[in-house]
Amino acid sequence: MKTIGLIGGMSWESTIGYYRKINQGVKNTLGGLHSAKILLHSVDFAPIEQLQRSGNWAGAAEILVDAAKSLESAGADFVLICTNTMHKVAPEIEENLSIPLLHIADATGEELVKDGIRKVGLLGTAFTMEQSFYKDRLSEKYGLEVVVPGEQDRKRVHDIIYHELCLGNINAVSRDEYIHIVHELELAGVDAVILGCTEIGMLISQEHAGIPLYDTTAIHAAKAVEWAIP
Repeated sequence: MKTIGLIGGMSWESTIGYYRKINQGVKNTLGGLHSAKILLHSVDFAPIEQLQRSGNWAGAAEILVDAAKSLESAGADFVLICTNTMHKVAPEIEENLSIPLLHIADATGEELVKDGIRKVGLLGTAFTMEQSFYKDRLSEKYGLEVVVPGEQDRKRVHDIIYHELCLGNINAVSRDEYIHIVHELELAGVDAVILGCTEIGMLISQEHAGIPLYDTTAIHAAKAVEWAIP
């Protein structure tokens, strides 16, 4: 079994989900008392969030590159960034590693293509929904048409992530707002919706939607299990 390196803490609330899902996947695959071989470098999210907000992505990249290099030095066979947004600095991390980075958009794109999805809605932070690093990877590598909510809905999705979910607060009113936004995307003609922030799965799940929801935390974790157990 290969050793999985996790760059977590962004937020630690969602990193817990990674640890649980990866270990459950290994147990389901190998049975018995088997569990995953995991190295976790958990960062302090507050300074990274400040760097995000100020647009200092180079500073944020430096923190994550150091984390990734520490995981490689400790014996990780490959690395995951346990957040969608920080895949904006995935190229800088890959440039500084000699081991593979399992990209969350690739894991998600492969799953969507396998299921025959062509037009997909995307929920996430404003950075993920509005900037090109995530949407372009899905469209250019996987031929997907990516649709995001309108401006006010994007702001609400973003604010709920940072002001509630990253703090572990689950609010029924916010859940209803997300369900409404998913429905609006469905009316716009999407075949499915990507839960493109690792905290969103804490708030809504498939039972809340009439179209398929793709939880990137679950997809990323499942692909990590595939990589770890050849």
